[in-house]
Amino acid sequence: MRTKGKKRNLTQEEMDEIVIARAGDESAWDKPVRVKKTKVTSVRLPGELAARIVFLARLHRESKAEDWLLRIIKERVELEEAAYIDFKRNLAAKATQ
Repeated sequence: MRTKGKKRNLTQEEMDEIVIARAGDESAWDKPVRVKKTKVTSVRLPGELAARIVFLARLHRESKAEDWLLRIIKERVELEEAAYIDFKRNLAAKATQ
């Protein structure tokens, strides 16, 4: 897929083709991760941070601060996962050079 010299980013379609081509190859995949759904949990927050959360939730026109906070946490987790995948990909690319 790569040409010598300059690297280029793959398009979404090219990535999809690679994933589909490797879907049946068990060696191409990491060990599956099992996640158990847990009950809702609570987190203690300092009063000042809770007030900032409520303010920002209202600023974003969210009716409940918890809903806004959950959305923000999900977005952050997705960013962290994307950064991890990118790091892992770059590390693998360096190892093959």
